[in-house]
Amino acid sequence: MAVLSSLSDQELLSLLREDNHAAYTEIYNRYSGVLYLHAYNRLRDREESKDLLQELFTTIWNNRKDLDIRSTLSGYLYRAVMNRVFKYFSRKQTEEKYIGSIQESVNSGDCITDHLVRQNQLAGIIEKEIDALPPKMREIFVMSRKERLSHKEIAEQLGLAESTVKKQVNNALKILRGKLGLFTYLLFLLFY
Repeated sequence: MAVLSSLSDQELLSLLREDNHAAYTEIYNRYSGVLYLHAYNRLRDREESKDLLQELFTTIWNNRKDLDIRSTLSGYLYRAVMNRVFKYFSRKQTEEKYIGSIQESVNSGDCITDHLVRQNQLAGIIEKEIDALPPKMREIFVMSRKERLSHKEIAEQLGLAESTVKKQVNNALKILRGKLGLFTYLLFLLFY
């Protein structure tokens, strides 16, 4: 096989569709730097920019067989980054409106009942997302957050390595952050 760095984007995409992980890595190495800069120039947040790229490349790998790129790979990746940036700002704007709505309710004094209703709705949403986690991850996460067990205690009870427990909890938090949005996720961390 030819050296991957000398292959065209189209050739790499063909290999990627055939589950070639080296082609995926070459695409990542070829474009991640410039895509990170595009994301960072818009977001001005290093961690959000890294998360955005990780999400993009995870999506590419997971959908490799069904990728329908009608333009150049670079154009496709740039548009995908920009779409994720727009989605980030849209979500952030929604969160700011929600925070403003809460602040307005607090200032008007009508907030106790409304707060309880929102708190119950939020708790329901969070519980639904926790229930949607993979079974073993959910079990470990519930033991960590609701039963307040340490990673070591969970590992001992389940017969797992402590590093496995830590990784499962971190993966669960990452999934919940993605599904709940930043504001809801931060509230979740405060109450759980």
